[in-house]
Amino acid sequence: MAAGATYTPIATTTLGSGQTSVTFSSIASTYSDLIVVMNYSNAGSEYPSLQFNGDTGNNYSWLDVAGNGTSAVSYSGTNVASIPFLGYVVSGSNWGNVIAHIQNYSNTSIYKSVIGRSNYNASYAEACIGLWRNTAAINSITITHYVSATYQTGSTFTLYGIKAA
Repeated sequence: MAAGATYTPIATTTLGSGQTSVTFSSIASTYSDLIVVMNYSNAGSEYPSLQFNGDTGNNYSWLDVAGNGTSAVSYSGTNVASIPFLGYVVSGSNWGNVIAHIQNYSNTSIYKSVIGRSNYNASYAEACIGLWRNTAAINSITITHYVSATYQTGSTFTLYGIKAA
């Protein structure tokens, strides 16, 4: 699916200095799904993570599988405070990216699901699925870290809406 034909850019943030999180707020409910694209490096060794509508409670679950062509690992979490992308740690001069697809984000009768994929320039690739156990429409997304770190200058974060059919 070509991005130009179906994706509508909603917001982009490029960091001019280090930040511990980035928030997209006032997200309209006019799309079918949302896509978050992160291209980042960390000061510290930590994993990017998503939270919705300011919810920092233990209302998220996730499963992650990663590999480097030689070995594979898997992780999972239930009743945690965010949905992380744990396949690798990106720090220093290394850069990684995450593409997270948030499905049916404005449907108020279902929990919200996320399917993500990511890679890291030191040869890791990963897939992650996550669930936010809340039926509220998502109107804000915070990109933070699973524990604590700082996104470095030059990191970019973009939010797209997928046009409703």
